[in-house]
Amino acid sequence: MNEDLELSVTRLIDAPVDVVWRVFTEQTNEWFCPKPWRAEVDWDLRAGGRSSTVMYGPNGEENRMDGIILEAIPGKRVVFTDAFKGDWMPQGPFMVGIFEFSDEGGKTRYTGRARHWTDVAKQQHQAMGFADGWSKVAEQLAELAEKAKAEA
Repeated sequence: MNEDLELSVTRLIDAPVDVVWRVFTEQTNEWFCPKPWRAEVDWDLRAGGRSSTVMYGPNGEENRMDGIILEAIPGKRVVFTDAFKGDWMPQGPFMVGIFEFSDEGGKTRYTGRARHWTDVAKQQHQAMGFADGWSKVAEQLAELAEKAKAEA
């Protein structure tokens, strides 16, 4: 793996993995993109499953991302790519996305990774605001999971 082509964020969430996973899968539209943007996420969380996301901006922007789930291990990891759309139709690849969850003493270490085919794609993702955007998404996931833990 060429780590020079990877961007990542990590966050320790004060909730157990099962709670974070439940929020990750059941409240995806609430955490998936930084507010004031909103998302409509449709993931078939199994290898070969469809990944479809539409993000809507506050000024009418619309960003559609279709892809394929490559791996889905409940409570552990989800891997997806935009290199293909439905029925394994190739499309211009931008990245492989990875969401990972691990237990750290009853809390959850969440890591979001974006692996790129080229340095140009990585630089484009950085310029799009990867660090701020994916960090905000991790923060929103953490807030929802910590609230769910408190309400349990």
